[in-house]
Amino acid sequence: MKKQAVILLSGGLDSATVAATAISQGYNLYALSFRYGQKHQEELNAVKKIIKFFNQNSEPDTPNIIEHNIIDLDPSIFLNSSLVNDINVPKNRNLSKNDIPNTYVPARNIIFLSYATAYAESRNICNIFIGANEVDYSGYPDCRPKFLSSFEDMINIGTKLGQEQKISVIAPLLHLTKAEIIKKGLELKLDYSITHSCYDPIDGYSCGQCDSCRLRLKGFKENNITDPIKYLNIKQA
Repeated sequence: MKKQAVILLSGGLDSATVAATAISQGYNLYALSFRYGQKHQEELNAVKKIIKFFNQNSEPDTPNIIEHNIIDLDPSIFLNSSLVNDINVPKNRNLSKNDIPNTYVPARNIIFLSYATAYAESRNICNIFIGANEVDYSGYPDCRPKFLSSFEDMINIGTKLGQEQKISVIAPLLHLTKAEIIKKGLELKLDYSITHSCYDPIDGYSCGQCDSCRLRLKGFKENNITDPIKYLNIKQA
């Protein structure tokens, strides 16, 4: 029997790399994405491209993404986030500061992982992949090792499946820099042109100035590779 896992697939660079990693390890993936009032649809469009990429490039009877569901959430529960509400996304922020920017979406990973847990338990799947990263990130508390290990402990205490078997929350990128993540994806033949990272895209172009764009650009630069996506008024070396 092939290995199975649920994956949180956002359309971003990190989650696409996690999908490539899990598939290379022999997992058939059940993907979950969320529509929670994002101000743009680029990331969900990217999810469709990512799924098509993996399934078109897989051989018969080899691991791939075999199911995908988009879950709709009420955006009114996510106040004070610039990703959902009419609040300006911060640009050219000091990334060395340890504050939490307004791009943080309240309890997002707690909610997403809770859905993933229910989805996994209903299918008797004991592995959940997430693209959380503690190195090159914007200070989000729900991307830290302590949060993920605590969540894993909680679901193994609070679910029937967790009482019978161990449910694992797997974050293979947790301790990698953005440059290391990109290198890993390139080694797995991942096409990063189909991914989307920008918090504030304009007419199909990434802004190049939000935290996510800057970390992404830095990662490609450190690999001496030009990022294949389009940026607004950004000249890459």
